[in-house]
Amino acid sequence: MQFRRKSPKAGFTLIELLVVISIIAVLIALLLPAVQSAREAARRIQCTNNMKQLGLATHTYISQTDLFPPGATNGGFNFTSNGLTWRAMILPQMEANNQYNAINFSILNNLSGPAMATVWYTSVAAFLCPSDGQGQSPVGFVPYGGPGGTVTTVTPPYPPNTPVGGTGTQLVPVSNYLMSFGDNYAIETLVGTTNPWETPNASSAGVNPRIGYNGWWGTSNNSGSMRGFSDYSTGGIASLASVTDGTSNTILYGEGLPDEDANNEFWGFTGGGAGVTIPLNWKSNARYDACVGNYNSVDWTCRYSYAARGFKSRHPGGANFTFADGSVRFLKSSINRASYAAIGSRNGGEIVSSDAF
Repeated sequence: MQFRRKSPKAGFTLIELLVVISIIAVLIALLLPAVQSAREAARRIQCTNNMKQLGLATHTYISQTDLFPPGATNGGFNFTSNGLTWRAMILPQMEANNQYNAINFSILNNLSGPAMATVWYTSVAAFLCPSDGQGQSPVGFVPYGGPGGTVTTVTPPYPPNTPVGGTGTQLVPVSNYLMSFGDNYAIETLVGTTNPWETPNASSAGVNPRIGYNGWWGTSNNSGSMRGFSDYSTGGIASLASVTDGTSNTILYGEGLPDEDANNEFWGFTGGGAGVTIPLNWKSNARYDACVGNYNSVDWTCRYSYAARGFKSRHPGGANFTFADGSVRFLKSSINRASYAAIGSRNGGEIVSSDAF
């Protein structure tokens, strides 16, 4: 009788298995950045579309009023009006008529009071950049307290607690898009080296270009004038004819990060603007430190400092901007400071090369 020896079943050795796992890990490592890059590209496209919509809505508003929307409704810091920001003015042109019709325009100095609760707890997706993704839960809101909290434009009483979210926490609506107050100084008083990104009064002995002009946050105070599109002290409003530098060369709106700015509220005028004297994408990451609540702090990493009044985004390398002609362009963080300031003013008379931004 003959016996056949059964051969062992074919299989992977331990070494072969480890090699296969290693190859899979390498492929995942190679593909993951590509996937993340593709996702960010899609988010950036959506953000660009949002800002194009802002430009179209603004020009529809201009065709109806012959003026750009005001950075703040007349009165601003004096609270002689309701102090609503420009965003509220173009809601009808953004197909947000329901929100616009819910606003009580007769309210004075009480934007976040109970009478505004209906519209307060609504969010317009077109005012949010999907690349941000921080400090917004539910989407479009931040809690009043905590690291991403806000400083509202008015004092209590506040709206009823959270019809959105159900957490019992006061919620504040925010936006990623800000109107440019141009190259006015971002700080109220220029003192020595406390404003490292601005040039006090003039260039340094004619060597360095001038960065910033009187009228902080685009106001007409301190012997200044409104060089951009926001004037928070007098409610100044720009016209197309006043954009003598050219609408295609002048920034109208840019991106901001609510989580890095204590003035981040959607409806009130203090959360409506940013300027170009602060370097693009200057990060204000600090949350709890000695400067909390102190707007005169010189800790430029704090979200309560004047550095938070700059344009910034979470897009790699720069941010999107809507120009006064309605076009949208991506500006790199490395943009020349003088060129950046120049395209922030609407009537400064600067000559900027077409390849400078």
